[in-house]
Amino acid sequence: REGTAARRALGVVPQEIALYDDLSATENLVYWGGAQGLRGSRLRERIAAVLELTGLQDRAREAVKNFSGGMKRRLNFACGIVHQPQVLLLDEPTVGVDPQSRVRLLELVREQALAGACVLYTTHYMEEAESLCDRLAVIDRGKLIALGTLAELRAMMGEHDLVRLSGSFQPEKVALALRGLDSIEIVHSEAHVLMLAVGEASRRLPALFAALSAAGVEIRETTVTQPSLESLFIKLTGKELRE
Repeated sequence: REGTAARRALGVVPQEIALYDDLSATENLVYWGGAQGLRGSRLRERIAAVLELTGLQDRAREAVKNFSGGMKRRLNFACGIVHQPQVLLLDEPTVGVDPQSRVRLLELVREQALAGACVLYTTHYMEEAESLCDRLAVIDRGKLIALGTLAELRAMMGEHDLVRLSGSFQPEKVALALRGLDSIEIVHSEAHVLMLAVGEASRRLPALFAALSAAGVEIRETTVTQPSLESLFIKLTGKELRE
């Protein structure tokens, strides 16, 4: 009902770069800041602030057509936050950027969230979603198929942690020692390496170590790996190619 006010509370950083190539970085920010209702000294203050945040203050007067892909992505982001939105919508903001620009863009996303903005981050880069997001939504063919924290998604899928032990093992003794423990499955067993699928490993490790120690097993190193978001995504959506 109040479209104009709602839009001013929103910041949008689209996947397709929304910049005017013949204008400078500052002129693009003047345009987009003005479209969001900023004027005068407030507009100038915000332009200076976002240029510094994105590391573009030294190129402020240069035409965007001379910018690298990473610089354009950073300016695209600056245009989306120049008016300090309450809700920030990001669509693949790091596509095709150099490593330095990618690191800075991810830092900017975290800073926006810490400053109080609600950030909706759309990406196919699972490691970005896993490191950035408090809650995750998996969408497949236009439908929401899973929603929750990473821990909740792992629990929903019944995923076990992978525990890798190195030491000295006798497979027969190991199998006998673990027979009475719930939610522990032997994935691979040999003389010096034992790999187990363990439900809620952090809770079951003491009992696991006690059982193996009682069986005379020597453990030198332990590594616990949790299922990645990418593995959960593939399990939820399947391996069929998407158009």
